[in-house]
Amino acid sequence: MTRPSADDARRMGAALALAERTRGATAPNPNVGCVIVQDDIVVGRGWTQPGGRPHAEAIALKQAGARARGATAYVTLEPCAHLSPRGPACSDLLIAAGVARVVVAHRDPDPRTDGQGIARLRDAGITVDVGVRERDAARVMAGFLTRRRHARPFVTLKLALSLDGAAAMADGRSRWITGPEARAHAHLERARHEAILVGRGTWEADRPRLDVRLPGLEHRAPQRVVLSSDPVPGVTTIATPGAIATLPGDHLLVEGGAITAAAFLCADLVDRLLLYRAPILVGGGRTLPDIGLTDLADAHGRWRLHDARALGSDRVEVYERG
Repeated sequence: MTRPSADDARRMGAALALAERTRGATAPNPNVGCVIVQDDIVVGRGWTQPGGRPHAEAIALKQAGARARGATAYVTLEPCAHLSPRGPACSDLLIAAGVARVVVAHRDPDPRTDGQGIARLRDAGITVDVGVRERDAARVMAGFLTRRRHARPFVTLKLALSLDGAAAMADGRSRWITGPEARAHAHLERARHEAILVGRGTWEADRPRLDVRLPGLEHRAPQRVVLSSDPVPGVTTIATPGAIATLPGDHLLVEGGAITAAAFLCADLVDRLLLYRAPILVGGGRTLPDIGLTDLADAHGRWRLHDARALGSDRVEVYERG
């Protein structure tokens, strides 16, 4: 076995960037990226296509052609080992192409592949290194991994807040707390989720369209879901946060309002926080209600800052579970 190098990490970074292209569009398959390198030259690139097929490896190998023989393949997830009527196993494709080495970021938790893809490659004489940028791969493929481990979609909670912590005015209206740059960023986030959820109060107060209004990404509009004990015409309705397990897809964006946000936090069903801060003061506005915290000490260490940046006059902060 070779020792993974800094160059391996760089090449895997390229594969991870490819995997991001179809996040939220490949369920029930994972969004995988693959880069094939021969003599320090990239000869093949691929990412899982919308709907889950073709797989990243199949696309990259087709692009590489004969240049794949003796090459190194960088794959964000362990190549699949199970047969499917939709296409051959990627581990078999890599073997048939004659690659010399496969670098894997993350093992596949699917029991049909878990460890078997790696074993099949090694049995064929291919060098396999596992765990290169594993944490980054877990972030990129969080939806797929969460569905396999917890039987539910990966949940991002979006909050738009004023400087004084208001999520809406006293009467419940929240359009608009943030400016156009932050709202465009939020639409990009919508395009990377299969479903978007708001509470009944937000649905009635704001009548949100819950679509994607970015040129070229309109087709990526997520399924609209409302949290309500009573059916809401024209949208999918669920009665409790726990019912998200019944929703299709691997990524759910919870957009509001404050009561709905608190319900998901109370149920410990939030995996990622997307916090937009606007330089405004509301005064007397609505803030998050009780989220079940009994001791302030329990709040510390719960969230870890992953990213922060300015969006026009606003600021976005991304937090992950600590």
